[in-house]
Amino acid sequence: MASKSLFRSLSVIFTLVFLLASKAMAQSVLIPSPPQIAGSSYVLMDPKSGRVIMEENSHERLPPASLTKMMTAYIVERELDEGRISLTDMVPISVKAWKTEGSRTFVREGTSVPVETLLKGVIIQSGNDASVALAEFIAGSEGAFVDIMNQQAKILGMTGTHFENATGLPKPDHFSTAHDLALLARAIINDYPENYAIYAEKHFTYNNIRQPNRNSLLWRDDSVDGLKTGHTEEAGYCLVASAKRNDTRFIGVVMGTSSSESRAQEVQKMLNYGFRYYESERLFRSGQELIKARVWGGQSDDLSVGLSEDVYVTIPRGSRNDLESSVDLDSVIKAPIKVGDELGRVKVSLKGEVLVDQPVLALTDIPEGGLFKRIWDAIKLFFVQLFQ
Repeated sequence: MASKSLFRSLSVIFTLVFLLASKAMAQSVLIPSPPQIAGSSYVLMDPKSGRVIMEENSHERLPPASLTKMMTAYIVERELDEGRISLTDMVPISVKAWKTEGSRTFVREGTSVPVETLLKGVIIQSGNDASVALAEFIAGSEGAFVDIMNQQAKILGMTGTHFENATGLPKPDHFSTAHDLALLARAIINDYPENYAIYAEKHFTYNNIRQPNRNSLLWRDDSVDGLKTGHTEEAGYCLVASAKRNDTRFIGVVMGTSSSESRAQEVQKMLNYGFRYYESERLFRSGQELIKARVWGGQSDDLSVGLSEDVYVTIPRGSRNDLESSVDLDSVIKAPIKVGDELGRVKVSLKGEVLVDQPVLALTDIPEGGLFKRIWDAIKLFFVQLFQ
């Protein structure tokens, strides 16, 4: 009995090692220190794993300027996804929206404009008027919409963020951090991919006025496909950009640079560094069986155990062979078992650094067995534990 328990443990380790080492390995590379970035704060993040590759002052609270509009757009995208509004809904333009200062889509007071047009105005043209119009349409007023923005920020874990408006126009208590803005960009990319293509559009025309996307990296680097620029005298020049090369994507955020050219150059340096020395790997798929666990007192003795979501890691190129993994299952698993029950944890580490530490879950239901089965399993379990 004890030997069977040991065999199952070894099977878990062997299975994971096989899964992690199943691809051909590249030779390890030496990784230099990250480049120096000329900005008040910055961060480079992998949106799949959430791992931060490089950062400086990334949790410092700073004015985000029009990077604020990423949250405005995210909430619009959420409302679309949940069916509360549609792209063809007509949004009435108020006097307040029409008079909002700063960058504009040039909507006219008293007209009605489709949600899709205003969303593009927010993302591509950075229209303050379009932002206010959408805020009023969704929440009744910009103030009520700001309350939704702050609630959403908490849900996304943006602990260093507080919004005062939907546009990013300067307010004393309107602030965010480079790290929080990377989290927001990650949510935009992962949660609503059907709308993400808008962030890559280079021009948008409304009211016979054609305006370019202010993210100049869209013209310089074909792998860049978003997200948003920002600028006020208080905030300096800011940029959140994302790029995808092969199966790896990075988000670069820089705040407080000296010019529009500088923000583009600094984010480009971060992206190039990330892609040169790191890669994103999917280790396990959602619902993939990692191992079969022994179940006592159930209608079945075997239970498929796996994960509820895809698991990615961001690792130095060529280091996949150095990944180490283990599964720690509950010592005794008794029926009844429901899909989603937590039964242990899986850990993946690289040279002592834990990259993954997630619960492993039951992938199938195991109902309780009949009386004779439960009694017989209880006797067997007694002797297994006795000899162990």
